[in-house]
Amino acid sequence: MCVPVNAGWPTVMSSRRGRSMMSVDVLVIGAGPAGLAASQAARRAGARVVLLDSSDVLGGQFWRQPLTGGSDADIRALQHKWARFVALRRVLTGDPDCEIVTGAQVWAVDRRDDAPPVVHALVGPADGGDRQRRVFVPRALVLATGAHERTLPFPGWDLPGVYTAGAAQAMAKSEGVAVGKRVLVAGTGPFLLPVAASLMHVGATVVGVVEASSWRRIARGWLPRPHELRPKDLMSKSAELGGYVRALATRRVPYRTGAAVLAAHGDSRVTAVTVARIADDWTPRQGTEQRVEADAVCVSHGFVPRTEIAISAGCALAADGSVRVDEEQRTSVPGVYAAGEITGIGGADLALAEGEAAGRAAAGRAGGAAEVARHRAFADRMHRAHGIRPGWKTWVGDDTVVCRCEEVTAGQLRTVLAATETRGLRSLKLSSRAGLGICQGRTCGRNVEDLLPDAPLDPGRTANRPIVVPVRLGEIAAPPVEREV
Repeated sequence: MCVPVNAGWPTVMSSRRGRSMMSVDVLVIGAGPAGLAASQAARRAGARVVLLDSSDVLGGQFWRQPLTGGSDADIRALQHKWARFVALRRVLTGDPDCEIVTGAQVWAVDRRDDAPPVVHALVGPADGGDRQRRVFVPRALVLATGAHERTLPFPGWDLPGVYTAGAAQAMAKSEGVAVGKRVLVAGTGPFLLPVAASLMHVGATVVGVVEASSWRRIARGWLPRPHELRPKDLMSKSAELGGYVRALATRRVPYRTGAAVLAAHGDSRVTAVTVARIADDWTPRQGTEQRVEADAVCVSHGFVPRTEIAISAGCALAADGSVRVDEEQRTSVPGVYAAGEITGIGGADLALAEGEAAGRAAAGRAGGAAEVARHRAFADRMHRAHGIRPGWKTWVGDDTVVCRCEEVTAGQLRTVLAATETRGLRSLKLSSRAGLGICQGRTCGRNVEDLLPDAPLDPGRTANRPIVVPVRLGEIAAPPVEREV
């Protein structure tokens, strides 16, 4: 079903409760690659667009920029597809029919029958006391909320000096700061390579990159049916990989496969880690342990789609927790589309393709499904080569902290489950406190689900957060700001 495009600029309407609301053709949440591409595609199709993002600048995590400027050479050294971003930013910021709202925290949505939900946002610094409340009534809604990083727990992962790889890269990109002097990068997936390159660029000594997948599994994932890859895509990815390989070789950085960090050591902060070889199912191989000195460890085991808003809107999820979409990025909710990492982790190329298809469909046009399918096939290779294997659970002893916010161990989780015979993740959260901290289960939620495979629990519930971000009661009570249109 095509969504009609409004002929005029979005208008302010009043609800029965007297609250001012802004009606808009296409509302896009998230200004990373998918959101920017969706906004441009919707505008090309003639729709008026409002683009919301919680950051103060466009680009999302992929195109994170220095907070205090920085030279063009430094920016390009830490970025990929930078020219595409500059072009998207220039077009959208110069378009009077695309309103860009930065510093906008979407905190809740209200479902409607046979229509996209009403979207509530607070605009202003997250820690400020004078954020403005805005309410949007979209004719079509594009969710491009991205993903957050997943780190599997291991003894000592809660020590100061243990970072997610994404946090280390963000500090390098936005502040030009290295998280340590001697840094080990570990986990799985291609993301480890740009993280190591970013750390070296800002002066850190990378003592090693530790990839959990073996060379055999990597080859089985990436190499079959090479004829299915377009020469252009293959050359682009090969050139990117070659750049990382040269950077590691120049600095003589060891690159190990089929290995993992099984423990971090230190008192007030990390001083060393234990690295061991692991089998293809990620079970540690006894007798292969090696101690590596480092003052920082950057770990990434992939990403988890940020589905809070999608779940609140009523969108159906796939088995892996991503938002289920059709060939034109439609979700199960009428008028709601999803694009980028929220539909499954696949990288920037896939996010751009999905964003363009979603924006076009949201504005009542079709097309782009073939391009999405081509990039999705490439992403499938990545998952086969670097996906998480179940043997990681053997790293986690009863005294290993699983929920870092509330300091809940794996043993406590199992004890509570046995004592209460809990049948739902919500009740497990309330009885064990896992997921009740400031991150609201974003760090530990998926790990809790996976650590309890035999329990009769409802999967995916840890991402159900009707209040998406912290909000003050006074901000909820305040009337939405009036908009002149």
